[in-house]
Amino acid sequence: MKIATILGTRPEIIKMAPIIDEISKRGIDQIVLHTGQHYDEEMSDNFFRDLEIPAPDYNIHVGSGTHGKQTGLMMKGIEEVLLDEKPDIVLVQGDTNAVLAGALVASKLHIAVGHVESGLRSFDMTMPEEINRRAADVTSSMYFIPTEQSAINLLAEGFSRKNLFITGNTVVDACFRHLEIAKKRGFEEESLAELDIENMENILTLTMHRAENVDDKQRVTNIIEALKELSDMNIIFPIHPRTKNTLQNFGLFDELNNLNHVHIIKPLGYLDFLQLTSASTLILTDSGGLQEEAITLNVPALTLRYNTERPETVTAGGNILVGSDTDVILENANKILNDSEFAEKMKKAPNPYGQGDSAKLTVDAIEDYYKRGLLDIKAPEDIMDSFTRKMANVDEDITVLDFEKKENALIHMVFDGEKMRYPADDLNLNGMMVTYDARE
Repeated sequence: MKIATILGTRPEIIKMAPIIDEISKRGIDQIVLHTGQHYDEEMSDNFFRDLEIPAPDYNIHVGSGTHGKQTGLMMKGIEEVLLDEKPDIVLVQGDTNAVLAGALVASKLHIAVGHVESGLRSFDMTMPEEINRRAADVTSSMYFIPTEQSAINLLAEGFSRKNLFITGNTVVDACFRHLEIAKKRGFEEESLAELDIENMENILTLTMHRAENVDDKQRVTNIIEALKELSDMNIIFPIHPRTKNTLQNFGLFDELNNLNHVHIIKPLGYLDFLQLTSASTLILTDSGGLQEEAITLNVPALTLRYNTERPETVTAGGNILVGSDTDVILENANKILNDSEFAEKMKKAPNPYGQGDSAKLTVDAIEDYYKRGLLDIKAPEDIMDSFTRKMANVDEDITVLDFEKKENALIHMVFDGEKMRYPADDLNLNGMMVTYDARE
């Protein structure tokens, strides 16, 4: 078996590192392809070394550009590699243009696609990430899903439960794995050493880069007004160059930079940032990935957005959506800072993304599919069975698997009277409503 992994951005590298590592440990043939959309030869090669994984076998150097141009160049380069290497499955992760390009090309070449971190939905079609993740799911054969809620999203869109694998999120594996590496190395960024982060109290780590915040003067002004009031906290702001330019254009950068409790520093390397995150009292962010890392590291998070494709972090109690509302930001930040019981509850929120065995579960599933011949994509040779879509109330003790055998059916959705449930094989359906396809 040969597995190809397609990477495009640093978050993808971070989250796929545990899977690449697991594949290597099992001696499975693999290739890693970097699209080069966020690539600097020295920095990227060092990044792979820092994470203790091999450098990519291929880099197609697409660089930056419009979505159409970048995705088209990726597709051309990816196709050439896949035609030459002929992998059994292509793994893509998340929701970037590299995911879209890799999934489209592989599926057109009749190569199975495994979508890691599939099923996430923000339901905001103005986000390019939402378009990418939805398109990738349509073309995939295996879905490696972080949570039951994400699995239900896919079931609601008509995907078969037989191809869904709730593995947890590799962000947990990555946090645990990479924090060990980071602590062995210590802080490399001089600005963090100068601030004496290890002995600093009440650290608020701030990240802000999304266009809906930084390109909207009113929103970013509201956020800064909240930061001014949080003078009891040491705010560490590794600022994205684009965010800095926008704040300067709005005439807000100097105002923020002159606050004694705000420490604006240049962007941090991943391992330094992971150490900063783990030492924080509070995270204030508009990043999707950081919401996952915060709950994994037991750090309360306030998210500067009005929606999130990580709703499980909110439901679990480790994350609160505050948008750009000054009063809401202040109310929740001060509650975390001054109400120890409330803060402790957020810190101890159960992690919806698993316990750090996502990479193992993912590779287990791929090996099983390969051994059973389920990675082979072929034109159907049998005439399609007809089926009837049905809904029923179940009033007997019977599991999902036994119900499907009895009715010659495939269950899609289960409702327990209060919420949708994921139809795991051993779920007892007594008292529940099910929708299913009955084969004739």
